[in-house]
Amino acid sequence: MSIRPDRTLLAPGLEISRMVTGLWQVADMERDGRLLDRDAAASAMADYARAGFDSFDMADHYGSAELITGRFLDMQAGAEGQRPTAFTKWCPSPGPMSADVVRSGIAERLERLGVETIDLLQFHWWMFEHPGYIDAMKELVALQQEGRILHLGVTNFDTDHLRLLVKHGFPIVSNQVSFSLLDRRAGEDMSRFCLATGVRLLAYGTLGGGFLTDRWVGAPEPTSIEDWSKSKYKRFIDVIGGWPVLQTILAALQEIARKHGVSVANVATRWVLEQPAVASVIVGARLGEREHRADNAALFSFSLDEDDKQRIDEVLTSTRPIPGDCGDEYRRPPFLTASGDLSHHLESIPPVFDAFPIDGRPDRLRIDSGSVWEPICGYSRAVRIGNRILVSGTTATHGSGEIICPGDAQGQAVYILDKIAASIASLGGTLADTIRTRIYLSNADDWEPVSRVHGRYFGAVRPANTLLEISRLVGDYAVEIEAEAVVG
Repeated sequence: MSIRPDRTLLAPGLEISRMVTGLWQVADMERDGRLLDRDAAASAMADYARAGFDSFDMADHYGSAELITGRFLDMQAGAEGQRPTAFTKWCPSPGPMSADVVRSGIAERLERLGVETIDLLQFHWWMFEHPGYIDAMKELVALQQEGRILHLGVTNFDTDHLRLLVKHGFPIVSNQVSFSLLDRRAGEDMSRFCLATGVRLLAYGTLGGGFLTDRWVGAPEPTSIEDWSKSKYKRFIDVIGGWPVLQTILAALQEIARKHGVSVANVATRWVLEQPAVASVIVGARLGEREHRADNAALFSFSLDEDDKQRIDEVLTSTRPIPGDCGDEYRRPPFLTASGDLSHHLESIPPVFDAFPIDGRPDRLRIDSGSVWEPICGYSRAVRIGNRILVSGTTATHGSGEIICPGDAQGQAVYILDKIAASIASLGGTLADTIRTRIYLSNADDWEPVSRVHGRYFGAVRPANTLLEISRLVGDYAVEIEAEAVVG
C-alpha cells in the first residue's frame, strides 16, 4: 500500500494535506511568454490529488497557476472522495485600499479559480508604513462574511504585524512564511506567538530552492543559476555562511537520511514539519515537467529521533542567522529575492503622504496623515525645516478616527512607529536619520513591551530616547510617540 500524506485541520471546515503542493514554479516555467497547456497541467494536478497531495497553493502573480487550478477544479467537480483545496494569495501594490480595489482583486481570484468561495485567501502587504493593509483586511472580512472567502490568512507578515492584526480582532488562521534549515526565523518569536494564539504556519522554502536535496551533496558551488527559486535561495546560503556551510548541513542530513532509508529532501522537510507551530509544508511542483510524489510521500514514513535532532542542532551552530523577522527579505536590505531587489514584484514604492510647502517656502515642508484633528487643531503630522524633520506626538489612529488595538500598548506602538517612519520618508528621510524619540505611556506596566518594539525599529539607530508615564492619554490610547530626525 502506498504511503499517503498526513492531514490536519487548518481551520473549521478546512482539512488539508500536511504537504501542500506549491505552484510558484508555473511563473518560472512561463517566463519566456509561453503559457502551459491548461489541460495537461490540470491533469498533472489530478495525479497529485490522487496520491493524497490534494491541497494546492498559488498566488495572483504565479503566471497562469490560478487558471490551471480552475481547470483542475472543474475536472474534479462531482468526483468521489476528498474535495481538493486551493489556496491563493492577493498581493496588491502599496496604495489606498478602497472597497472597490479589494473587491476587484478578490473577484479576479474567484473568476480565475472558477469558484464561489476561496478556501483560504492569503493577503500580502509590501510595506507596513502604508496603513492600507488595515482597510484591506476590513474589506476581506466583509467578503468572508458574505461567503466569498472561507478563511483568511496572511503571507510574509512579521510577528509584530501579525500580532497587531490578531489583537485588533481580525480572524487570521495562518501565516505563510519561509521556514527551513537555512532560514529558522519562523521558529522564534513567530512560533511563540502562533502557539499562544492558535495561528498556524504554512512553511515554504523548506528545500531551499532544491539545494537541500541529494543532488547537491558534495557538489561544487554553481557558477550560474537560471531558475528564480535557486537564485533566491542561493542568496540565503550566502548569508548563512556560504557553500561550505551548506555542505556541512547536507553531510549531516545525508547521514540521517541513510539511517532512515529516505532522501536528504525528506529529512530537511521533516525537520520543518515537526516544528510545533507548522501546520503544513509547501513543496513546489513543475507541472508536467517532473514530479517527486513518491519521494515526497516518504516524508510520512519516519520521524526524527533525539539523536537526529541533536546532530542537526550541532551543524546549525556553524550558520549565521538570517537577519530580522519573517518577511523582512521583502521589505528591507538585504533583499533576499531572486533579483536581489523588488524589481520582479513592484515598479516603484510611492511615498505614503504628500508633502506641501509651508507658506510657499520650498525649504519648509509639511505632511498630514489624514487625522480629523490636524486641520481642527492646526498642526501637521510632521514638518521639515532645512534638514531637520519633526514628527508630532503620534497615536495609533487609523483614518479619521479608528483606534488600532484599543488599550494594547504593544500593538499601538507598532502602528505608531510605522506612521512615524512613513512621515519621515515622505519628507525625504528614513528611520535611520532619527536622532531623538519621546514615548508617553498611560500605564507604567507597558514600559517593557513598548521598549522592545522601539528596539526592533531603532536597535541599529540608537536615537536619544525619553520614556514617560503620564496620568492618562485621551480615549483608549495607551501610548503616544514623537520623533526628530536630521537628514544628511
